[in-house]
Amino acid sequence: MVAGVVGAQAPLAFLVCAAVMGLIVAAFAEAGKRVDLTGGPYVYVEVAFGPFAGFLAGVLVWLLGTTAVAAVSTVLADSIGAMVPALAGGAGRAAVILAVFAVLVTVNVVGVGFGTRFNAVATVAKLLPLALLILAGAFAVDPALLAWDQPIAPVRLARASMLLIFAFCGVESALVPSGEIRDVARTVPRAVAMAMVAVTAVYLAIQIVAQGILGAGLAGETAPLAAAAGQALGPWGGRLLLLGAAVSMFGYVGGMTLAVPRAVFAFARDGFLPSALGAIHPRFRTPHRAIVAQSALVVGLGVTSGFEALAVVANLSTLLLYAGCSLAAWRLAARDGAAAGRRAAAIAIAACGVIAWLLTSITWPEWRVAFVVLAAATSIYVATSGRRPSSGGSTV
Repeated sequence: MVAGVVGAQAPLAFLVCAAVMGLIVAAFAEAGKRVDLTGGPYVYVEVAFGPFAGFLAGVLVWLLGTTAVAAVSTVLADSIGAMVPALAGGAGRAAVILAVFAVLVTVNVVGVGFGTRFNAVATVAKLLPLALLILAGAFAVDPALLAWDQPIAPVRLARASMLLIFAFCGVESALVPSGEIRDVARTVPRAVAMAMVAVTAVYLAIQIVAQGILGAGLAGETAPLAAAAGQALGPWGGRLLLLGAAVSMFGYVGGMTLAVPRAVFAFARDGFLPSALGAIHPRFRTPHRAIVAQSALVVGLGVTSGFEALAVVANLSTLLLYAGCSLAAWRLAARDGAAAGRRAAAIAIAACGVIAWLLTSITWPEWRVAFVVLAAATSIYVATSGRRPSSGGSTV
């Protein structure tokens, strides 16, 4: 998709996005040094600005998780369709998404053990084919296909970088267990910075190899890495990449099916949603109704929407959350004195500036989704104020 927007300049978009995320991560580090509570970004916002702001941050976390899972489920279905042509197309795609979530809902209602073990296996299964593609594909790259044939267009670069936020978001998950980490002021910034450098290097290598093999054809491929591997390694390489991608995405969707419904459960427990969604299964001790309701919503989005539309809404939610965290870091640092406040202010202003630049590529229909969700969340917050526990909103 990024190659379709900026062509051979796609690697530049990765570097721009990595730089943007570097500023955001620096803001997170400023907040992480001062808040050692488990919960991550939304906790930073709540500590800095109060329960209502923390609640809206929690809603953004839920929205980005919901749309991200739905987006990945569409690509998972397309990958399976590429391996099994009978499952390609609208009806087959819908059937795959429905079947995937039927399995995952059952697994997650029965218990979390299998899901966590599968995620570990999926991590290895997705990295090995990628490493093979990078190493073998490097010998099949045609440098001419990497040449820039047009000047840099800031508007297109902003849109491409906006799409790529989807590939980088999730770094904030490392901050969630801050209350359980030793020497959080030193450990969290170093760990997140190391992860950012490593993942950027991997992304750049994959993009350069795929683009150097497929050229302009990259933009039209539904399974681009499989196509690149097929040319570099032969048909078995393409099948291996498809399988690795499917396992990777299934693992991601499975992990998020484990995690995101807990936000729905917490909202119900804290009085924001009907209490029925906060029910615990009497035998399996899992939030079964929240899992079913959340998964039904994701299936509906995955069947009726395409990857780009869902990914952009997820990215918009992510960037709004990141902007809130950057401002929270500034406010928290200012409490420690003028010097700390000035450093955090510079980081927050820079981070919010680049976020604002990326948001210029968002269209009105995409903004409308976020506005409707946040307006509905505000109405719920006000309507439930009289029946919520005093701690409501602090545990999502």
